[in-house]
Amino acid sequence: MIAMQYSFILPADYDMAIIDRRIAEKGHLLDNYPHLRFKAYLSARRADVTPSRDNLYAPFYLWDDVEGLNNFLGGDGFAGVSDAFGRPQVKSWFVWQAFVSPDVSQAAFATREVLPADTTVPLGEQRKQESERVLRDGEHKRILASVAGFEPYSWTVVRFRLWGPDAPGQGEEAAQMYRVGHMSLPK
Repeated sequence: MIAMQYSFILPADYDMAIIDRRIAEKGHLLDNYPHLRFKAYLSARRADVTPSRDNLYAPFYLWDDVEGLNNFLGGDGFAGVSDAFGRPQVKSWFVWQAFVSPDVSQAAFATREVLPADTTVPLGEQRKQESERVLRDGEHKRILASVAGFEPYSWTVVRFRLWGPDAPGQGEEAAQMYRVGHMSLPK
């Protein structure tokens, strides 16, 4: 599996209702997309209950394989996003472990951390620790998906979680928090 995210930083006074409408109108287009485990349509706002430093549109994808990722990036959907907002830098991570609940369609919030890999711990041990964390997340009733992955160019680890209707609480302060506008899933 491969995790992928791109992000658009929008002006501080940007009308985020435009993003909400775009998600509502176009979100269904990736429902049942080949090789896609899920796409979480994410946004963050400066003026929100869980404020963000920036206004963001930042979808997060979990792909079963590289074929799906390549087909999407080379297709009309990504061309449309690039035409509307500019071509973004697309971050991707090799997935070490992923948990996706059958209830993932109910996700309302997401958190994402991108951390430097710990150079004092062998990479195999970090993979084991992150994989165990994801499996523990799967036992947490509020967490509807959890992904841990690694990117070897910048030596970073991603921790991504989808949460139910209650905003994440303690322990998530360092993470970027998002609202989920739509979940594209397989049938």
